[in-house]
Amino acid sequence: MTTVNASRQAAGLPPSPPTLSDEEFGRLIAGRSREALRLARHVAAQESGRLRLTRPLLGEVLHQSTELEELLDAYGARNNECWRPFRSTVAAAKLFADVGYVLLHIQHSTPAYRLLEVEGDFAAATEQTIAFVADVLLDISRSFVRQAADRGIDPAAGPAVPRDFHEYLPSGRLANTLRARKDVDAGETVTYLATAFLNQAAESGVLHVPERVDPARYAECVPNSVSEEKLRQLQHQFHNLQSLYDTFVADTDAERRNTDLPVLRGHISVIFHLLETATAFSHHYERHLMGHAAEPAGQPGPGVDHKKLLDVLMNYSLVYASRYLVRAQSLCQEMLRRFAKIGRTDVPGPKYRGFHVRPSTLVAKIVRHYGSEVTMELDGATFDAASPMDIFRANEKINREKRNWLVQQVANLPCLRDPACLDDPVQAVRRIVLALAEHGKVIIYERPIPVQPPDEDDADKTAMQYVLDEVKRLQATGVFDMVMEVRVTFHGDERVLNDLKLLAEHGYGEDNFGNNTPLPDELSYVRR
Repeated sequence: MTTVNASRQAAGLPPSPPTLSDEEFGRLIAGRSREALRLARHVAAQESGRLRLTRPLLGEVLHQSTELEELLDAYGARNNECWRPFRSTVAAAKLFADVGYVLLHIQHSTPAYRLLEVEGDFAAATEQTIAFVADVLLDISRSFVRQAADRGIDPAAGPAVPRDFHEYLPSGRLANTLRARKDVDAGETVTYLATAFLNQAAESGVLHVPERVDPARYAECVPNSVSEEKLRQLQHQFHNLQSLYDTFVADTDAERRNTDLPVLRGHISVIFHLLETATAFSHHYERHLMGHAAEPAGQPGPGVDHKKLLDVLMNYSLVYASRYLVRAQSLCQEMLRRFAKIGRTDVPGPKYRGFHVRPSTLVAKIVRHYGSEVTMELDGATFDAASPMDIFRANEKINREKRNWLVQQVANLPCLRDPACLDDPVQAVRRIVLALAEHGKVIIYERPIPVQPPDEDDADKTAMQYVLDEVKRLQATGVFDMVMEVRVTFHGDERVLNDLKLLAEHGYGEDNFGNNTPLPDELSYVRR
């Protein structure tokens, strides 16, 4: 018994498996990779730029490479210097066969998706990306044959691949003879699905990275802005949206009556499939081509041009996913407007300085998120709730009310009934502000209170007038603010109003001192 196994036995662990020599493992792989090598020879024999991808061919590559990769991983090939490059090539064949299959699905399914028009020629871009994947698979197949020979596996063993991988596809589609499932409420269905899409779209900022960044700096985006992890999570989320549609909407009377629903489903699907390609491209780039992750010198992995791979990731997968996402957002907002239930809600305004920049921006983000028309009313004045600047104007009325209220509160203070109170006007201002704070009428934000002594411009003022003006100046400059509830009324789509009510319940994202406070998960989209 070896020292290692003796230690494992003492620890109650099973003994380590015996170590296979590279030669012995090579004999195992030679037998198990025969079909994969025959297939690789078939692909490698094609001319560069002439390999035509079909689903039967890709399906067979995917099957053979998946089976071989699992065998290699079961024996630890990933951590073996001799077999690691071989395993990397097999894994690359699996990945690019899979992504090629997805691209062919996009190509064949796009006509049925009823996609809205976007910038660029999506069909041509898909064809170009398929050609790129075909070239990659050609290089991978040639590398696979060479690496097998380097390890003593005869790539010429056995006959050539006898199968014809041509794919005959007659034009047309089957007639839709399926009876619709039970009816569902169209308004409720549209509202629920469109809202779910808009909420997901708000979490999809990674898709817009390529159109906001200079192409020369694309490499700097990986993996900080664009990463396999982010893309894979987003892929799963859009897959969930697709499943949600197929479970509750597909084949219902509501779907057949509302032509926008199948259009939305098509956009969800194409974004999901584009994310599948993006995740695969990003995985290979990060795992095999990016900086420290690249294969060590002397251990060449599958031949994939990192610049071309980064280009298809950014300018095909992400760019078109972004464009179809934006079009579908507009579609969802239009659907919500069509089925909107109009209502009103009365809520308190922000406690800290009213509708200043932060709360005004949050309100507008919620309204714009849904694309609905919502107005805000305050004392007979109406404001566009989708415009932060228009909401911000409401502060003019709020501050006017506060100033009037402040004058009344100051006039009623007992300390002003003492004539000696105004002998020192500066101290009188401080005493008044402190007295208001003690009575819970104001909140002081700056201490010591920066009172400006009377100057030449105040020479014609009475002491009382100077005091009132200085108190109003301190409030206007934010040294203190009044504790008074201002209520506003929002009119519009009830779904939007529910979110605005939730925002108000959580203080418009700030406390009484203007510090950021967390918003509930339902409003996470406004923080993006």
